[in-house]
Amino acid sequence: MTTADEPKRRGRRAGGADTKAVLLDAAREVFVERGYEGATVRSIAAKAGVDAAMVNHWYGSKENLFAQAVLKLPFDPVALVERLLDGPPELTGERIVRNFLGVWDANGGGPFAALVRSVTSHEGVATAMREFFLNSVFRKITEGLVADQAELRASLCASQVIGMGLTRYVVRFEPFASTDVETVVAAVGPNLQRYLTGDISP
Repeated sequence: MTTADEPKRRGRRAGGADTKAVLLDAAREVFVERGYEGATVRSIAAKAGVDAAMVNHWYGSKENLFAQAVLKLPFDPVALVERLLDGPPELTGERIVRNFLGVWDANGGGPFAALVRSVTSHEGVATAMREFFLNSVFRKITEGLVADQAELRASLCASQVIGMGLTRYVVRFEPFASTDVETVVAAVGPNLQRYLTGDISP
């Protein structure tokens, strides 16, 4: 039994599931309050009342914590970027489309639709999501390809991929919504590749 004079216990809590749940709750609050870039592992841990090492212990990175706490993404963003950059640079556009559709099609597009609803209903979430996708996903891809105008290219890629998700999973334009993955890869991949490494000058 603890008393009011005893110091607050830090570090790992009695149950792993309890610690993870507390971290997720704290992360949602901090990310929404401060945005993705403004939130730090230390501030999230302080909000949860645990040591900062617990964030990395349970989630591995700030990116993965944000993906699970706020966006509820069914993938690890750090591993995804590594996977997308692993292969011929000239086929990166195809890999992005194939991976994106592979993840969301497997869930019937439901998580993507839920993500869109959360973004449109809360400006704080929208801001954090924008910073996350641009800086932790698409910007890392364009920088990994050593492309010029990395920030603009990242924005163009985001517009293509998010637009593709809206069309396929939210408004469900046919026949695009039910077209097989490889057909979409062949149609959209080259355009995405131009955003990544092609000439985008006027």
